[in-house]
Amino acid sequence: MATKMETAPGTDTKTLVHYETKDGIAILTLDDPPANTYTYEMFQQMDAAILRARMDESVHVIVITGAGEKFFCAGASINMLNSVTPTFKYYFCLHANETLNRLEQTPKLVIAALNGHTVGGGMEIAMAADLRIARRDGGKIGLPEVNLGVLPGTGGTQRLTRLVGKAAALELMVTGRTFDFEEAKRLGVVNDIYEAGSRDEFLGKVLDYAKQFTPPNMAAKAIGNIKRSVQTGGELPFQDALAVERELQQLLFQSEDAKEGLAAYVEKRKASFKAR
Repeated sequence: MATKMETAPGTDTKTLVHYETKDGIAILTLDDPPANTYTYEMFQQMDAAILRARMDESVHVIVITGAGEKFFCAGASINMLNSVTPTFKYYFCLHANETLNRLEQTPKLVIAALNGHTVGGGMEIAMAADLRIARRDGGKIGLPEVNLGVLPGTGGTQRLTRLVGKAAALELMVTGRTFDFEEAKRLGVVNDIYEAGSRDEFLGKVLDYAKQFTPPNMAAKAIGNIKRSVQTGGELPFQDALAVERELQQLLFQSEDAKEGLAAYVEKRKASFKAR
């Protein structure tokens, strides 16, 4: 399939989030050298790109990565935060929460391709993804906001706690230390680490991995509903979560892909899914 690249709309004329589609995958690239730090303008473009990928029926997986060799994202721009009012900072954090919630709740698999340093708000973006794959020796990861006299305010305190538990999350945040991707994998923050000589080689490997979750290889609707069940059910009492699971399963039972999957199993052949 041909590659299509467009600029995610936003109020800033500079392209801070590149939007590209390839083989059923939407690739969102954060691009603000040297460290891909984010501003309100970048989050507006990211928000628009997430919505675009959500609404595009040909997109089944979303991959988020950073431009360049050294950084996925170093978090919010300190220069920006140092120059705006407390009220602006509050609404900036609110919009960032809304954007990452939208990413987390989109019923399509989201993979964060950590090509370089992933610190502060960069790690908070990564934690809003479903899976995180890192480039070996690509950089450090962590939430060092305490060193600035603030807390990880874009979902970091909540998502890290849910990933690694209270004790480990508290230790990482109150010390503000950064650590390598190998430790992140041991903690369960990173799912896998890929060997890659360059950022492009690394992204290519991530995209190859992502393709397995697109039709005809796999039932994208089932993946989306698994994600919805986990994200929504994980915040509900157990019996309510089971009810959500049953309703999502019933929707899948009515899908073409479920019919194809069951028939392929009975007929002892490989299923060919259509995301319908």
